[in-house]
Amino acid sequence: MKADNERIVVPRPRHFKRDAIILGVTALIVGSAWFAGFDLGRIIMNFSKGGRLLGRMFLRPDWGYAPRIVDPLIETIRMSIVGTVWGAALALPVAVFAANNFIRNPWIAQPLRVILNITRSVPAMVMASVFVAVFGIGPFSGVLALIIFTFGLISKLTFESIEAIDYGQVEALLAVGANKPSILRYAIMPQILPQFLSYTLYGLEINVRAAAVLGYVGAGGIGQIFEQNLAWRNFDRVGLIIIISFFVVLAIDLVSSAIRKRLV
Repeated sequence: MKADNERIVVPRPRHFKRDAIILGVTALIVGSAWFAGFDLGRIIMNFSKGGRLLGRMFLRPDWGYAPRIVDPLIETIRMSIVGTVWGAALALPVAVFAANNFIRNPWIAQPLRVILNITRSVPAMVMASVFVAVFGIGPFSGVLALIIFTFGLISKLTFESIEAIDYGQVEALLAVGANKPSILRYAIMPQILPQFLSYTLYGLEINVRAAAVLGYVGAGGIGQIFEQNLAWRNFDRVGLIIIISFFVVLAIDLVSSAIRKRLV
């Protein structure tokens, strides 16, 4: 028999896999920084210069320039609203046909999903640049870019919500001989409508921020005067534009978030 006071040696766990993952992630981060030309020394050397620039932008903004910002800011909000409404309106029927549990036709659903993947893969600013080249400078090009961006975003979120519904209601309607429009109206729409409205408000939040910079490529809105003042090194006006845009976007986000919490 072993003595009662004999020590029990617990084998030390091996952390080779964990250490290898940590080493690999660290190497990936360092290697990516090196290939991207990231230089921490340059940040430190130019820290004082950056501080002076930020001070000029945010500590001494040109408040007298504020009236010139109102109209472009309103134009930005209008662009966001129009782009969101039209994008969401186009997204709903497409999402219904892209869902695998409604039409159940891969020849319809899969091509639609490919189209949605394409629309989501192209940034709104790139689309705005193309539309500016086609339709000219102005908010119309920005609205088209926001419509396509919103369409791709909300379509994907909505068809995923359709595929995640409680299918018991659909089976109950099928048992009494209901057709597809009736199933869509009485079983699917009541379940996804709150989420769809929530996605639309979320799209509006994103579009307000996106529309604020679309003017940088000539697509109208406050981004256009931002680009002009930045080009002329009017950093006191640039800071004012950023400050006002920040508070407007923050207010819209807070209102939208409050509404979405009530919907979901």
